[in-house]
Amino acid sequence: MTVPEAVIRPAGRGDPKAVAEIFTHYVSHTVITFEQTPPAVAEWRRRLDDLTGRGLPFLVADLDGEVAGYAYAGPWRPKPAYRHTVEDSIYLAPDRTGRGLGGALLGGLVNRCARAGMRQMIAVIADTGGDASTALHRRFGFTDAGRLTGVGHKHGRSIDTLLMQRALTGP
Repeated sequence: MTVPEAVIRPAGRGDPKAVAEIFTHYVSHTVITFEQTPPAVAEWRRRLDDLTGRGLPFLVADLDGEVAGYAYAGPWRPKPAYRHTVEDSIYLAPDRTGRGLGGALLGGLVNRCARAGMRQMIAVIADTGGDASTALHRRFGFTDAGRLTGVGHKHGRSIDTLLMQRALTGP
C-alpha cells in the first residue's frame, strides 16, 4: 500500500515529543518492546543527536503535519567489528497502522543505511503471535536468522524474539 500523503523525512528537533508519545503506548500496553519504563523526551533528543551524529538515519512519517510513526537504525553491538551492522526500530501511532507507513519508513531506512555504508541490518522482533512486523521485514528482503526462546518477560508473559537479517551492500 502506498501512502502518497505521508512524507518520510529525517526527524527534527521538534519531533521527539511525538516519538515519545508513540513509544509510550507500546511500552505501557504491549510486549512488542521489552522496555518497561518509557524514555522521557530528553532521552529521545539524546538518541536523535547520537544517531545522526553517527551518520545513521532517524526518520519520521509526517502525515498532515503530524508524526504518525518513526524508524531509526542504531548500532547492532558496541564492539568495533560490528560497526557496519545496524538494528532497525519501527513504531507507528496506534491509530495509524495498516496504511503502508511501516513500509515507507523501512524502505527509507534501508536505503539511507546502505548509502551510509552499512552492510547488514538486523531486526529483533518480539514474537507476540502476530506477524505484521515479520511480514513487513520479509517484504523488504529480510530472512530468518534465528529465534531466542523466552528471553523477554513482560506483563506476566515470557516472549521469544525472532532475529531477521538483510544485507545492505555486497561483501
